[in-house]
Amino acid sequence: MLAKRIIPCLDVKDGRVVKGVNFVNLRDAGDPVELAALYDREGADELVFLDISASVEGRATMEEVVRRTAGEIAIPFTVGGGISSVDDMKRILRAGADKIGINTAAVRQPELISAGARRFGSQCIVVAVDAKYNEAWGEWEVYTHGGRTPSGIKALDWVKRAESLGAGEILLTSMDADGTKDGFDLALTAAVSSAVSIPVIASGGAGKEEHFYDAFTSGKADAGLAATIFHYKEISLPDLKQHLRQKGVDIR
Repeated sequence: MLAKRIIPCLDVKDGRVVKGVNFVNLRDAGDPVELAALYDREGADELVFLDISASVEGRATMEEVVRRTAGEIAIPFTVGGGISSVDDMKRILRAGADKIGINTAAVRQPELISAGARRFGSQCIVVAVDAKYNEAWGEWEVYTHGGRTPSGIKALDWVKRAESLGAGEILLTSMDADGTKDGFDLALTAAVSSAVSIPVIASGGAGKEEHFYDAFTSGKADAGLAATIFHYKEISLPDLKQHLRQKGVDIR
């Protein structure tokens, strides 16, 4: 079994890191390059950089910020937001990213997953899934465009398809839990982790150290991603890793 990973997430809008609750009410959290360098020093296993308004505004990811960020860190770096073609992927990888995150474009054109995997390898393709519980269905629905648009697609069906098309990893965000600090959505995380054989990154809802332990055990996640608690120094990465090791989690 692979060691579990802790991944800070940088949600970037207009060149600044922002964070909200349930995908709205965004507030400033700092400079992405400075935060990335700090997390690298503190022992983050990877970083995720999401240009959260790129798909909505129909523009490309901020390449220069990616380049500057990549120049400051030595850990793996996933970049997503506004990536809608293999050429976009190539451009962002050349700017310094190690992996590409795709969400809206993958739902619109699933063949983009296959094309990216063929060109750069499955390990490079992270399919980001923003999911929200649909009461009428009794299960979760995939949303696109930064959580603004319901897709009509069931999350469990979509992650299985994404894996079959060549995705190397699923970045799973619970829209219901996002920013609440009440804990990861363990039912959603466990359901997705059980549905696929590729690694699943749990995202949305982390508020304390114990929530990561729950995500790794009850949720069966391979990695835990958070933003708010790291950006505002509510939990330190070294303390979190120490806590998990003490509880018997094999952590990087």
